[in-house]
Amino acid sequence: MIDRNARSFRRLGADFGGRTITGVAFDRETLAQAEVEDADAFVAVTSGDNSNIVSARTARRAFGVRTCVARIYDSRRAAIYERHGITTIATTRWSIDAVLGQILTDAARIETTIGPGEGDVVVISHDLPAHGGPWDVAHFERDGKWSLTAVSRTGQTTIPVPRQLVQAGERVHIAVHRDFLDDVEAALTTLGAETAEGT
Repeated sequence: MIDRNARSFRRLGADFGGRTITGVAFDRETLAQAEVEDADAFVAVTSGDNSNIVSARTARRAFGVRTCVARIYDSRRAAIYERHGITTIATTRWSIDAVLGQILTDAARIETTIGPGEGDVVVISHDLPAHGGPWDVAHFERDGKWSLTAVSRTGQTTIPVPRQLVQAGERVHIAVHRDFLDDVEAALTTLGAETAEGT
């Protein structure tokens, strides 16, 4: 654990078994003191994007740490960082997705994102109407836009196979490109409306 302010270490639990180093995380001497060359992974989570990316790049390029992760607030720069082999975590987008997932109870919930920065591909989950169906898995596919990746029912989750029927009340998990989030949610809402009309 590296921090420029030694008082920060007071927040560590009494059972913390690691080492604490006072210094600047992107300083080579500090990293050498921390023996970062022996680390399995390096994670930079300071409050500054530049500090995080420089620290992660130094750990990777100067000390050969293969897995380096940097937290960033400006997700627009994530792709640049990724090209340097640094995995980036855009906390702002993750926070927004988590909040929306809690308050929009009738909408598709965002489970995770894939890709740099805000995540180009999003995995959402959606509870199908309690009545209606069944629906062929192809009903939840749009080439290049979204794809059904899993189906959950009664506590079990399975990967669908071609021509499988998805039943009312099941939960579908769909991987969708972020550009088409509104489209997939509209399609799922239409599904519910069609079911209501059928009843």
